[in-house]
Amino acid sequence: MFLNYFKDFSTKKIVKNSLSNVKHFATEKSIKKVGIIFDESYFKEREGMVESLIQNGIAESDIKVLVFKDKIKKNEIFDYPIFIQNDLSWRGTIDKKNVKDFVNEPFDLLINYYDTEKVALILVSHLSKASFKVGFASIDKRLNHFMIDTNAENYKVFMNELFKYLKILNKL
Repeated sequence: MFLNYFKDFSTKKIVKNSLSNVKHFATEKSIKKVGIIFDESYFKEREGMVESLIQNGIAESDIKVLVFKDKIKKNEIFDYPIFIQNDLSWRGTIDKKNVKDFVNEPFDLLINYYDTEKVALILVSHLSKASFKVGFASIDKRLNHFMIDTNAENYKVFMNELFKYLKILNKL
């Protein structure tokens, strides 16, 4: 228990220090490929969110989802890639193949759909090669290019606001 706390603390310190060196670049690209990172501990409407993206003109084949879970039950089977806190190393890296593939994917839009700061989620969001990152205002301001001030329970409000502003920014 104590070692997990210490590992979490040291990893958080590494991530926070690396966030101080973030440089945001403005891109004029329209959005074609979308990645979604979300915390399944609080939010279970993954299919609804993907459906909302499809209704707004994003092709289903261009949407990739990565899910964070607090704990995995012994015989639990998933049809989507997941990662957990134990996938983090002491040095602030993640060696799991599906997470590395997700992070290295050059998304046009990355949706960070979590409103509580967990080191694993922040790390994956920070390492992502996405050109435009969107998330909640309650998360570290240096992580996202655009923040929406709402709660995570109502994804429809989040998605409506997201697409309203993406149209204003000429991203669609």
